[in-house]
Amino acid sequence: MRGLNGKTAIVSGGATLIGQAVAQTLAGYGARVVIADINEADGHAAAERLGPNVSFIRTDITSDAEIAKLVSQTVEITGRLDFLVNVACTYLDNGAETNRADWLKALDINIVSSVMLMQAAHPHLKANKGAIVNFGSISARVAQTGRWVYPVSKAAILQLTRNQAMDLAPDGIRVNAVSPGWTWSNIMVQLTHGNREKTDKVAAPFHLLGRTGNPEEIAEAIAFLLSDNASFITGTDICVDGG
Repeated sequence: MRGLNGKTAIVSGGATLIGQAVAQTLAGYGARVVIADINEADGHAAAERLGPNVSFIRTDITSDAEIAKLVSQTVEITGRLDFLVNVACTYLDNGAETNRADWLKALDINIVSSVMLMQAAHPHLKANKGAIVNFGSISARVAQTGRWVYPVSKAAILQLTRNQAMDLAPDGIRVNAVSPGWTWSNIMVQLTHGNREKTDKVAAPFHLLGRTGNPEEIAEAIAFLLSDNASFITGTDICVDGG
């Protein structure tokens, strides 16, 4: 991928399986990556495993002070900031019974915090003509029994992506989204107790390719959208969903 070598990316939610795959893929293309996550154990372990181009900064993205610290420390460590990848999310969702506090908590994590991170990073992204990738989902496009909060938040992210792309274009900042299908991720591991074969069997009827996606497949799409290979792409959403 052109234009990734020597650049710096923050990956929020970078301690998750998908986040770690993003960090590994970007680092493989020569980028410096900062994993930002509230999960210290997995974040430190990922940074240690992925090598010298990957760092970990413990961050609660619902805290503006910690976001500001994340951005300043990233620039201090790597000398620059070019990319944001907003993986962090919560699956908190009780459908029609979801109370106000849980709605606000989920929307704060899934949407508002990514905007606050963009605001803090904006001067650096503008200076470096950077790029942002947000995480949508196939859940943004369909109704799912018993699930309201997560699909609504993901649908909102897609609209946010379009709005950001329009308003940040004059600054030379591109903003796109990826919408994964069922992907081997933390939530899938939890639901199946690590049984990938079971996950693929359940996913098969819903995906033309008959399986769940690999985190690395999502990561490659993200690397493309951040790279100069996608220099004329902004405001769009790539579905990485196996059909």
